Amino acid sequence: MKTLRTILTIALAAIMLGSCNNSDNAENKKRYMPNITGKPGEVLLVLDKNEWEGELGTALRETLSEEFPYLPQREPIFNLFNTTPSSFQNYGAYSTHRNILRVHIGEAFDSCRVAYQEDVWAAPQIVITISAPDKDGALQIFEQHRERIVSSLETAERNRVIRNAKKYQEIELRQLVLDEYGGAPYFPQGYSLKKKTDDFIWISYETTYVNQGIFIYTYPYNGEKLSSETMVAHRNEFMKKYVPSMREGSYMITSSYVDPSFNWLQYKGRIFAESRGLWEVENDYMGGPFVCHTYLDKEQKNVIVIEGFIYAPKFDKRNYLRHVEAILYSFEWDN
Repeated sequence: MKTLRTILTIALAAIMLGSCNNSDNAENKKRYMPNITGKPGEVLLVLDKNEWEGELGTALRETLSEEFPYLPQREPIFNLFNTTPSSFQNYGAYSTHRNILRVHIGEAFDSCRVAYQEDVWAAPQIVITISAPDKDGALQIFEQHRERIVSSLETAERNRVIRNAKKYQEIELRQLVLDEYGGAPYFPQGYSLKKKTDDFIWISYETTYVNQGIFIYTYPYNGEKLSSETMVAHRNEFMKKYVPSMREGSYMITSSYVDPSFNWLQYKGRIFAESRGLWEVENDYMGGPFVCHTYLDKEQKNVIVIEGFIYAPKFDKRNYLRHVEAILYSFEWDN
């Protein structure tokens, strides 16, 4: 019996050691992977020239390069470039790209499927692979997964910003917001406090030509239905009070050029309203895009609004807006 007990103990220890080693190996593999290449918002499409120039390539381009919503000028959701499978295999630098979408078509595949993988050849990377026995099947499965593919690429870009914000955060800024509201996003290094009142905080990252700003403000919740109209009314009230421009009598307002969007979302257990729109300055010529998340606090007594806005008159704005939007998504309640 003692011998049997000893054998079982040794076997159990070996299993546990193997499990630990597998986990450690996975972490080590990820730790020593090369860093991703490519610019934010780029997607590498790997498919044969015939597919790229055919119906499938057209569908891919129309979906992945459609217009990014609520920007002052047209910018695509993603910037695309194409390479063939043979070039991808022979030129190793392609495999470390941040966002890769591959298309495999051939008789070797008995069904149509889409696979989503992370950190295959680099980190933090996303690789999406469409497999199908023929062109029609590849097009059909892409149409079925169209929204999820776009969402997965968007999420990958957002998570990279959140990961860096948590790793290299301005701790004092987050603590300041936590103390005021019971929850806060993570602010990357370089952001600083610009203004603080009892019900309004302005945090920004400013360079010579670009301003990436975060507003956080709150007001009592009286049971009114949260809607696009109430969002705009409260936003304009706070902007007029706290965000003046250089000219006398000028201040930020919500642009009436296009109606802002208003959608309810659920993300990591949090329910909030997301709004997108354009801002401008009364009696001045400044403007740009904004995105805001509207919450009820834990006691459901107050509305909390966290907004990211961009002012970058000389540059494309999509990536800057994605950056501040990722900060909004990093919000966590203080547990």
